[in-house]
Parts: sequence; structure tokens; C-alpha cells
Amino acid sequence: MFPRSEEEGEFVNSQRTNDEMWMREALRLARQSQALGEVPVGAVVVLGGEAIGEGANCPIATNDPTAHAEVRALRAAGAKAGNYRLEGAVLYCTLEPCVMCAGALVQARVARIVYGARDLRFGGVRSKFQIADSEILNHRVEVTEGVLGAECAELLRHFFEAKR
Repeated sequence: MFPRSEEEGEFVNSQRTNDEMWMREALRLARQSQALGEVPVGAVVVLGGEAIGEGANCPIATNDPTAHAEVRALRAAGAKAGNYRLEGAVLYCTLEPCVMCAGALVQARVARIVYGARDLRFGGVRSKFQIADSEILNHRVEVTEGVLGAECAELLRHFFEAKR
């Protein structure tokens, strides 16, 4: 979709630049996970232009199947905001959220999710299920996919190649 006006075009370019900036932060967190032997996934929750929560994947180290980057970022954001509802927040994640994480995004009332690479095996936002913006739920999260997607996918590919 092309911008209809110069002003709208500036907004689109500004949003894209902003999305890439925050995705680079999520990639930094993903690399932290990778350094610890975890699947390299990172997530950042942004509200009002400020990061209010971040998470790096760590289910292996914590023996916690819910310790996905997105859940950890949402928990930190909720603690900082003093509220389990994160209305107006944007979650940036290097990998498409799974069903559990997509459900948590809906429960938190996150406004938008931006992710890099699709998860063709377990994706809960686009690839296997469409939970985040399902019409049957009471809240819909706006979805933007593919931001720095090649870089996010490459990080995962290298991680799994090294494991084999």
C-alpha cells in the first residue's frame, strides 16, 4: 500500500525506521539467548517511545516452558507499568510468537506486534494460527511482520545449523 499523501509517507517511513530500531534491540536480546545455548529469540515492549520491558528466551536455563522472550518482556512491562493491561504498547520480537505468546499478547491488550521471521512450525500469529487478530476474540492486535526478517531468520538458521 502506497502512502496517499506526503505527510502519510513521512509517517510510514518514520514508523519503519522506528520498527527497525526496536527490532535491532530485540536482536541484541536474541543474541544473549544464543550465547547461553537458548534458541535465539528476543523481545521488547515499547510504550510511548520508551522500552518498558524486555526479554530473552530462557526456558532451558530456567526449566520453565513459559520463559519465552515475549512472556518475559510482557511480565517486565506489566511490572514497570503497574498494570497487567498494556494498552497502546507495541511488542517487537525476532520470531513470530507461538500460540501461548500470542494469547498472552491478546490478554495484555497490546496494540501491535512487530516480528521479524515467521515460525513455520509453531507460529500463532500468521503461520499456523491467527490468534492475535482473530475476530472471535474480544481484542485484536495489529500485526506487522518481516521487519529485519532476513537478519532474524539468519540468526535462527545459524543457531540450528550449529546444533546439528
